[in-house]
Amino acid sequence: MTLSEPSPPTILIRGAGDLATGVALVLFRAGLKRLLLLEREQPLAVRRLVSFSEAVYLGRAEVEGVGGMLIDSMAQAEAAWAGDEIPVLVDPNMDCLEGLKPQVVVDALLAKRYTGIHPGLAPLVIGLGPGFVAGKDVHCVVETHRGHGMGNLIFNGSAHPNTGIPGEVLGKTLERLLRAPEAGVFTACRSIGDYVQQDEVVGHVGSEPVRARTSGVVRGLLRSGLHVRTGLKLGDVDPRGETWRCRRVSDKAHAVGQGVLQAVDAVRGDIQFDLIDMQSPAEQSTTPIHLGRAG
Repeated sequence: MTLSEPSPPTILIRGAGDLATGVALVLFRAGLKRLLLLEREQPLAVRRLVSFSEAVYLGRAEVEGVGGMLIDSMAQAEAAWAGDEIPVLVDPNMDCLEGLKPQVVVDALLAKRYTGIHPGLAPLVIGLGPGFVAGKDVHCVVETHRGHGMGNLIFNGSAHPNTGIPGEVLGKTLERLLRAPEAGVFTACRSIGDYVQQDEVVGHVGSEPVRARTSGVVRGLLRSGLHVRTGLKLGDVDPRGETWRCRRVSDKAHAVGQGVLQAVDAVRGDIQFDLIDMQSPAEQSTTPIHLGRAG
């Protein structure tokens, strides 16, 4: 598999939440700046200070010194690229594909289920996390599960299944999450970066309070005014209490971004690396794979 011109390739990323944003930043800083992020009309990102999806609401969002700009045409995308910014387009169904003809498509929705993506969309199609079968739905999968394999490329099989349990921070896992107690409209009464105590009210869904389940800094919080379903993630509390983390992409997003970069570099260059053969999460074997240089 090889990528043809133009160089650098045009890379379409489906999603503009915190993980997708982290991937975009890794690629952008590696010189792969022809990026286009696709979002829904009302993004539900909670780590809003590190999500280019905020551009949908604000027109522009800046993350770690890189700007994301809301666009509504490919001419505006070209202008964003010329200005060293990352364009964000509201296009949940990927209607722009036919005109854009990207060399790489990355599904970063983290839907944890099949999303209709397939290898025919681009010369290189990458899925992040569970929900994809490498070699069938996508060319490769990038592991998103925390552990020694995070960021690994999988060319045969699937990523580690979703556990529903976030990474442990100071012994806290599920307690870190803020979830909707019922369906309704969410209204925040605290802000990202605020320090909250356990059981403190952070917001409401309708008249039902949303309480912090542990003390710490509000690292992420959904935008007020959005309708939510029961159980939807509304935010998270970081028990480390360090506000600077609110404005930094996570180590997970960075590791996954490095995996995507490795996949793109592999099909652009003469690179040999280990292929992770994931027949099941418990049984991994590695065999060398060689991908030729683009002509």
